[in-house]
Amino acid sequence: MNLSEYNQKISSNPLPVVVDFWAPWCGPCKAMNPILTRVSAQHKGKVDLLKVNVDESPEIARALKVMGIPTTIGYASGAQVFRKTGFQPEAVIEKLFSDLAQGRTVSTPKVSNFDRILRLVSGGALIVLGAYRGPSILLIVLGALVAFTAVYDRCPIYRAISGKIKEAFQKTGVK
Repeated sequence: MNLSEYNQKISSNPLPVVVDFWAPWCGPCKAMNPILTRVSAQHKGKVDLLKVNVDESPEIARALKVMGIPTTIGYASGAQVFRKTGFQPEAVIEKLFSDLAQGRTVSTPKVSNFDRILRLVSGGALIVLGAYRGPSILLIVLGALVAFTAVYDRCPIYRAISGKIKEAFQKTGVK
């Protein structure tokens, strides 16, 4: 499939479309495939699933700036409404398909408290390990980034900056 065929399939489809960017050698892609297949079957006739092998269609991946796989993109009326890179749990996939099928605004589940605590503890452990190993700036920075993923959605600075970045991309037409 080339880019013009891809754009045609997305824009001319009367149903919402979920696109799975994958590759046969990708472990997380293999793990997500049964989830996507099962959830897609449950929403047959309401939401279409399009699978794009990035090894066979690198032009599409480049044009859409797909930098990692699996990447899942959701479209409603030809417009991108959802985008996540990495393995997505069944609850996220089910919510995506359900929201698209019912014409609701697509939202992603919030980070659970268990995930927040796990990320904070892991990040803290990396920071402490980095401090005692020399110090290792790389481990300290990595720990800080891991810890930040636990609270980024509550950070007012992140919200302000991410809003401005999204606004700038919308003005330039980049999705």
